[in-house]
Amino acid sequence: MRLTDVLQQNQVIADLKGTGKRAVMEELCQVLQEADPKLNPERLMEVLIERERLGSTGIGDGIAIPHGKLENLSHLLLAFGRSKAGVEFDSLDGKPAHLFFLVVAPDKSAGIHLKALARISRLLKSGSVRKDLVEAKGAPEIFEVIKAQDEDF
Repeated sequence: MRLTDVLQQNQVIADLKGTGKRAVMEELCQVLQEADPKLNPERLMEVLIERERLGSTGIGDGIAIPHGKLENLSHLLLAFGRSKAGVEFDSLDGKPAHLFFLVVAPDKSAGIHLKALARISRLLKSGSVRKDLVEAKGAPEIFEVIKAQDEDF
């Protein structure tokens, strides 16, 4: 599975407006709701907030991967967002997050959810990839960086 099998360019936000954890997740939920009109963004937010209560999905190095599982969802959904200013996300390293992947999987699936998280982690492990994503000029360029790296795995 490649990320770009699920992530489309219109699911990339180059300049997140939100300045807090909840606002960023709401923006990313909105993008997914536009991609899948049957998605209930309020229910998705509940799931994401419940997951954040277990422990922050801010993994450090400027990265956060909020994720959860939804009932009645038939396929994996992804959104990507970037905040140049950074957002306090209770990250493990205490630093603001700049790069966000939102991952939503059907509640009955374990494998695809874990594969997506692992693939995102591998992609963002590279400091040069993170730098390219932060410096990209807009959503099309961000998508191209992800696509190019996705093909290398």
